[in-house]
Amino acid sequence: MFLQFVINSIIAGAIYTLLAFGFTIIYGTLNFFNMAHGIAYMLGAYFSYVCRIQFGMDLPLAVSLSTIATALTMVLVDRIGYFHLRKVNAPSWALVVSSIGVAIFFESLISMIFGSDTRILRIGEATPGYSIFGAIITQDQIWILIVSGFLMIVLSIYLKKTTIGKALRATSNDTEMARIVGIHTESIYSSTFALGSALAAIAGSLVALQTDVFPTMGQGALLKSIVASIIGGIGNVPGAVFGGFFLGFVENFGIWELSSSWKDAIALFLLIFFILLRPKLFGMEQEK
Repeated sequence: MFLQFVINSIIAGAIYTLLAFGFTIIYGTLNFFNMAHGIAYMLGAYFSYVCRIQFGMDLPLAVSLSTIATALTMVLVDRIGYFHLRKVNAPSWALVVSSIGVAIFFESLISMIFGSDTRILRIGEATPGYSIFGAIITQDQIWILIVSGFLMIVLSIYLKKTTIGKALRATSNDTEMARIVGIHTESIYSSTFALGSALAAIAGSLVALQTDVFPTMGQGALLKSIVASIIGGIGNVPGAVFGGFFLGFVENFGIWELSSSWKDAIALFLLIFFILLRPKLFGMEQEK
């Protein structure tokens, strides 16, 4: 039983890491809480469903096209919903409110197109899992670990070694200085949205292999993104990895004697705890 909880925690942590990684680079670069981040997760699952089930594509191709479609959609959202607010130097709360509107719009749009019924991405009968000292891990879960681990390695190299990655980090550290040295910050914003949304879309597609697809699935993903990012230090990319796995372990071991429906409650408790621990992040720290 203990080993099963460890395996479940690692798998959940891998997904939360992808979500937190995407959320935190968007925050670090654009300096606002993107409340539509869960929409990228949801769109990734639905685009994969359309490609896989309705068009009969192979799963790798379906997920790849879904990731590209989601990234392009969210870049378009950035240009329509956030670009003009940035041009007039709108406060961050205005961007947050705009992102909430984006989330509501896409949830309503998906509900109108597909209905509120759940959809299934899996094809054929479920294959039995592999037994590891009494614990079970499925083939889909193995793929989650492989893909997540690979992406984390690639993204670390991307941010540290590539020109665009260095420009992204420079913009995140000091936007004005980045402009002075010739970095086109709006291009960086677009590439950041594309990257963060692509990670969320991949997470959504991977999770959809094990669970159902439904219009409000992005709400839970947004919560996990925020909590994992705050645990690791919002805007801190290495911290997002720690935060994702920390949340995964706390959630899964926290429901050892409870129902799995308590997972979101545990995440909310952690959110409140870390808000109180780091009040300065939310402007709640009193001046001395």
